[in-house]
Amino acid sequence: MKKIALFVDIQNIYYTTRQAYQRQFNYRELWQQLSNQGEIVLANAYAIARQDDQQHKFQKALKHIGFDVKLKPFIQRADGSAKGDWDVGITIDVLEHAPNVDVVCLLSGDGDFDLLLQKIASKHGIETWVYGVEKLTAQSLIYSASRFQPIKEGLLLK
Repeated sequence: MKKIALFVDIQNIYYTTRQAYQRQFNYRELWQQLSNQGEIVLANAYAIARQDDQQHKFQKALKHIGFDVKLKPFIQRADGSAKGDWDVGITIDVLEHAPNVDVVCLLSGDGDFDLLLQKIASKHGIETWVYGVEKLTAQSLIYSASRFQPIKEGLLLK
């Protein structure tokens, strides 16, 4: 049985599924699909900590499914823009856990992760799976993955 480590860029998945389908991603269905393909030995979901009841409910639901929810503070800049980026944190965690698994599964469309996937695949000989909204996922990330799974109807909440 394959050992799978799952890493979810929540902000990216939230905004891309909303933009493409006006719907939410179904994390429970993802968990079910991956469980049928191996054992999920690690599941990290990276989010921004906002003082918001909906966010708290969502994070609680993710924990109930089996995710370890990692939070970073929401930073509002003086000009009104916001900052909350997990790219470095996700990268560090992937590099740390890749030697111990057969598959790294990344949910993100962010092309910044393409070199990371290439590195762990060549160094550790593991599979790299990416789930993302196809038209909003960087081509470089799709090409870097050993398997790309487009997020479509079956992975969206009704």
